[in-house]
Amino acid sequence: MTEFFWRIAMEGDHASLSTPHKYGRGNARGVTTGNVAPFRREGEVDDTFSYIDHALLVAKASESAGFTGGLLPSFPSTDDPWAYASALLAGTGTYRFMVAYQPGFLHPLEVARASATYQQLSDGRLVFNVITGGGGPAQLWWGDRVGHDDRYARTREFLDIIKGVWSGAPFTYDGRFFQTDRWALPPQLAGADFPELYFSGSSDAAIEAAGAHADFYLSWLEPRAQLAEKFDRVREKSAEAGRTPKFALRIEILARSTPELAWAEIDRAWRQPLGGQSPAGGDSVGVSRQAGIVPTSGDWRDLEIEPNVWAGFNTLRAGPALGLVGSYEQVAAQLQSLVDLGVDSFILASTPHLEEAYRVGEHVLPLVG
Repeated sequence: MTEFFWRIAMEGDHASLSTPHKYGRGNARGVTTGNVAPFRREGEVDDTFSYIDHALLVAKASESAGFTGGLLPSFPSTDDPWAYASALLAGTGTYRFMVAYQPGFLHPLEVARASATYQQLSDGRLVFNVITGGGGPAQLWWGDRVGHDDRYARTREFLDIIKGVWSGAPFTYDGRFFQTDRWALPPQLAGADFPELYFSGSSDAAIEAAGAHADFYLSWLEPRAQLAEKFDRVREKSAEAGRTPKFALRIEILARSTPELAWAEIDRAWRQPLGGQSPAGGDSVGVSRQAGIVPTSGDWRDLEIEPNVWAGFNTLRAGPALGLVGSYEQVAAQLQSLVDLGVDSFILASTPHLEEAYRVGEHVLPLVG
């Protein structure tokens, strides 16, 4: 059965792609008059309704709309997703929280203990989104100067240890980056379900690491031929490790009742963008692949590189370039074609995340088999 996750915008949110001067939520446009969570009242910041309250509304909305769970992304400018996952737990029912984190900034033994605790408290509602990092200023924010391929070697060691200690049996490991000496989870934590692991990265080093550890290999949307080629590489590396991978895609969508309404929204957004950006000075192969896909054009109409696949989202807001645009039926058909390509899980997003969770859940998801 295909799983659908929804993105919870930890960095703040906008009212819509096509009305950038309307109020925002959280820190997306700063705390100004008319802002939501927090907002200004008579010139003073009123945080009685904080951004985590808004994030809970997004989680509740997407849960009620049929999503399996929500991705909590992590950037240097955001609150901590681990803390949010704990705080939002009680306000949801079976909703699963996919926590994005980079190995290396916490010790794997502590991550194992904290994760096993969360799994017991939540009845198994934690999902890992392991991000090795794209280098550049964002990586240096953490004080991390480890090179590209070595970051993936570190990630493999990190995951080796978490899985090694999970059973509760004493585990010893002597790696380049991490060491353990007969460490195990406390007896009361042993036996918890290991979180499903989503793993991203497009380089050879990333795909090698994904083959060893990923339950779901996670990618941004790319043209079908490139996705198929990448999936085959992951299958090959997974087979070498005696494993069978599943595949997931992180996709931005803009779906409306008719294609004309959807493309009109893109047209309005193109004329007054929120301000897109790409990571600067990094060594991410995935970012480079996206940059190589996007045509250079001054007309948004030239950026539809495949039917209903539009490559201009990163000009409107920060994030991946490619996404789906069209009627509910067209977007659902594209998602179904990706399922047929081998995709088992999706992380979807649309702006604003709260209102669009209902729209996508009610009008798109039921059309995907």
